[in-house]
Amino acid sequence: MAAAGEWRPAGGRRRRRGRAGGEAEEEAEGGAVLRGLREARDDLLSSGFWAASAGAVRAPLGGSSEPPSRCVCYGLGRFSGCPAARLQLAFLLLLLEELGVPPGRCSLFDPVFSARELAALARLGLRLLPDNEEGKHGVEGSGTLFYMVHCGKALYNNLLWRNWSAGALSKMVIIGNSFKGMEERLLSRILERDYSYIAKVLKGTEEVALPAHPRYLDTFNDTSVHWFPLPKLKELSPEVWDFVEEPTYEECDDVEIIRKEDSADGRSPAATES
Repeated sequence: MAAAGEWRPAGGRRRRRGRAGGEAEEEAEGGAVLRGLREARDDLLSSGFWAASAGAVRAPLGGSSEPPSRCVCYGLGRFSGCPAARLQLAFLLLLLEELGVPPGRCSLFDPVFSARELAALARLGLRLLPDNEEGKHGVEGSGTLFYMVHCGKALYNNLLWRNWSAGALSKMVIIGNSFKGMEERLLSRILERDYSYIAKVLKGTEEVALPAHPRYLDTFNDTSVHWFPLPKLKELSPEVWDFVEEPTYEECDDVEIIRKEDSADGRSPAATES
């Protein structure tokens, strides 16, 4: 388990006095963001939610999935001003500690990140994906954790498509919206038409829900840990692997993701904000 402590800027040094007022203000704002994250961490630890979640987090490690050595995070949101997003980022940082994944091996992307948030992530030692991949990120042969709390269904579907082989899927762990919940809430014909890769992988998926906690009903609701054991994937019919057409969502009423062409050449439209 990750021990209680403080997150500090990775390799950061305090700015000298006498620098321009803008730099001093930037330093103060960055410090405020980090203080907010430390408070969120303390909240998760003192409430017992992190400790209660540990079993779900460790579940894939007890199975046949490869332990993650890297992490990709999508859809975190405006964590400098949104308490729920701040708690989700604090949970991610605790998760990296628990799994022994260095911050430099964790990459994030959300088109809504502000310049202040981008700077805070950099100070924590986290990396930023340069482009909007729309979830189409390959595992590149390494065990990879995808942290995607409350992301749109198309993002999960795109991720599965990008890694559509038993070998690649078996290296993935996804923390995000419950696949079982998607199956229960959507008509089967809609799930199979618009999100076919989610529909096809259901029988090859293991899923453990994060525990319900009254303090975080809106923050981690419907969130599960998913992994794809190789033996279960090999039990799927060969036809499942034959269709590998890239999703287009032409018949989907609400795609629920920001498309690459809508996010200023794949970069954050808020990147120039302070």
